[in-house]
Amino acid sequence: MEPIIKVENFTFYYPDSQVPALAGINLTVQAGEFLGLTGPTGAGKTTLALALNGIIPNFQGGRMGGRVMVAGLDTAKTPCARLAGVIGSVFQDPEAQLVAEVVEDELAFGLENLAVPREEMRQRIGAALEMVGIASLRHRSLRELSGGQKQKVAIAAAVALRPRVLVLDEPTSELDPRGTLEIVALLQRLNRDYGITILLIEQKISVLAPRVPRLVCLNKGRIVADASPRQILAQEKLTTELGLEVPPVTALFRMLRRAGVYHGDLPLEVDEGQRELGRLLGSRASRA
Repeated sequence: MEPIIKVENFTFYYPDSQVPALAGINLTVQAGEFLGLTGPTGAGKTTLALALNGIIPNFQGGRMGGRVMVAGLDTAKTPCARLAGVIGSVFQDPEAQLVAEVVEDELAFGLENLAVPREEMRQRIGAALEMVGIASLRHRSLRELSGGQKQKVAIAAAVALRPRVLVLDEPTSELDPRGTLEIVALLQRLNRDYGITILLIEQKISVLAPRVPRLVCLNKGRIVADASPRQILAQEKLTTELGLEVPPVTALFRMLRRAGVYHGDLPLEVDEGQRELGRLLGSRASRA
């Protein structure tokens, strides 16, 4: 089956830059995947997101090579209005993305730009609000909402366009831990229940690691790792070079590995670590 995202030897230089923001990127994503993308500041994560939704090169000048395909469409040759019905985008600051005063109007804005008939528009708005779990906010002023609620509105506005792919560029960067977990749980539900392919760009590795089956790491414009989070976190040299903040429980079991007292898989969450620690202590007690 043809992947829903296919990036082939993609290279991009911003205007007046002699250093590529992305260099020789090759990436495939299958329909229905939930993919995490991480890396340090300046690694090229946002540039890749902009290439996927066609802003690069259609609105952002620069030099490029290779190609980016989404649902069979070449994003460099396809109008962004058409791409909007295939791939939705949500960015880290909802304030920069929201344009209306009322939640319902925010969802209507994108649909009006695509000339969706009014009756279908009402149906799509209602369905998107239900999918995201914020139907009660339909007639609320955006100015009354919390940061997490605004981010959910931005996601609902993207979902209303019925995209097959949703790309989110650090959508939890301005949220507290509770708000962060709510947004990630929402994305997991959209992926699981509605089959939307999710590409989540996130520097909080502790958020990604337990929740995505596949993690891609960028550094200096290149893909340096593409594997399961557990496999990537096992590479201490790599995570140190990328400056990834390893979950504390994972760091603890790394130490136990170095000490030669633990040989299992690295835990990614506290509950998992507690179970592994219980097994380790139990096995050592039985040998004593």
